[in-house]
Amino acid sequence: MAGHNKWSQIKRKKAANDNQRGKVISKHIRAIQTAVREGGSADASTNLALKNALAAAKGDNVPADNVERAIERGLGGSDGAAAFETVVYEGYGPAGVAMMIEALTDNRNRTAGEIRHVFTKRGGNLSGSVAWQFESKGVIVVPGAGDDVAEAAIEAGAEDIELDDDGTTIYTAPTELFAVAESLQAAGLETTVCQLTKVPQTLTELPAADADKVVGFIEALEDLDDVQNVYTNADLENAGTLVS
Repeated sequence: MAGHNKWSQIKRKKAANDNQRGKVISKHIRAIQTAVREGGSADASTNLALKNALAAAKGDNVPADNVERAIERGLGGSDGAAAFETVVYEGYGPAGVAMMIEALTDNRNRTAGEIRHVFTKRGGNLSGSVAWQFESKGVIVVPGAGDDVAEAAIEAGAEDIELDDDGTTIYTAPTELFAVAESLQAAGLETTVCQLTKVPQTLTELPAADADKVVGFIEALEDLDDVQNVYTNADLENAGTLVS
């Protein structure tokens, strides 16, 4: 079991933006639409990207009507369905922490300009490769903690388990995410998060002042319409900031 809960930083950071409900829903709709279009199918059993997008949308309580319309647009059944492409940006934020930004855009120049503006304005450097510092993982969150949850997760094929006040966070290989989640659900355990993500291999400790700058940096990126996910190796959980 790891010493720092890397996922808790991500989920708490997302929760801080829940008041921007319309923007959150819009990002999920874009992800679902793109997954259907690129996967060529609305069947989540064969389209892993769609399955992940639907699971993420469910975790944020996106209304079913919005999901259905996004799928229809992805299939080309609705006028005005923009074609989005996935673009990943890498660089360093305040205090030199690694940053990965995933965006879905229909205009690369616009998106690159907006992201570059945040980096320039807030003390970042949009250059250098940092992807090697992150690993693709499946993440599942089960409310509550105990030996029964840990045992069920290990038996289901979990790679790592972390415990905190919010429950049990389970990490899996990306290809095993939904198999592990279904096994846990079959054992009678509720899952509140089930999605693919990226976690840092190691965390960079920061003083509170630098951590506050990183938090502001992340929030500015997330406020951009085209940005879907922001990942960092900054240890925000233990920096004594508003994120903890």
